[in-house]
Amino acid sequence: MATVHKWAGVAVAMQSAAAATKTITAITKANPGVASCTANGYSNGDYLLLSVQGMYQVDSKVVRVSAVATDAFTLEGVDTTTFDTFSSGTASKLTFGTSITTATSMSASGGDFDFIDTTTIHDNRKTQIPGLSNPQTYTFDNLWDIADAGQLAMKAASDAQAQKAFKFTFGTGGVIMTFTGYVGFTGAPGGNAQDKVTASASITQFGTATYYSS
Repeated sequence: MATVHKWAGVAVAMQSAAAATKTITAITKANPGVASCTANGYSNGDYLLLSVQGMYQVDSKVVRVSAVATDAFTLEGVDTTTFDTFSSGTASKLTFGTSITTATSMSASGGDFDFIDTTTIHDNRKTQIPGLSNPQTYTFDNLWDIADAGQLAMKAASDAQAQKAFKFTFGTGGVIMTFTGYVGFTGAPGGNAQDKVTASASITQFGTATYYSS
């Protein structure tokens, strides 16, 4: 039987700061991938935002560091074996200092494909193949609070159209999900008669998420 998780005790954190970038000179094709980065100063468990050319699969990806050495670190849980060849890139240590504590719901959408029509004049029914997949989007309602620090931070990110990193932790010691995305949040109140006032938000994921068992 699959492990059952609940939307209870879930911590949602948004990037509050990113340190100065450090140059990556190589990323191996391995499971997990190893990045060459001289005098990086990172510690095991740090979360980094990667900006990479060539190996586009890890561009804008949030990764956790393991097996740190003076001139290298491991991209924990990221299998780069079949990825494209690295050409250049940087890493920046993230601080997840903004907590989103007012969410009352969470729904996910996206991941479906735009399909390309391959029907020929010889066919008697339409044929198609997958094209690009649509980005994952998380939509959620919040208890409306114009003074809440998390909502103010989401509003600022939305107004600036700034890409931010996110970290979802499913309970103490639970599964961790990290990704980057764009926030959509106006702070406008909504809801139903005689019910709580809410404010809707969305996070449109950029690239793919990374998952850790704890």
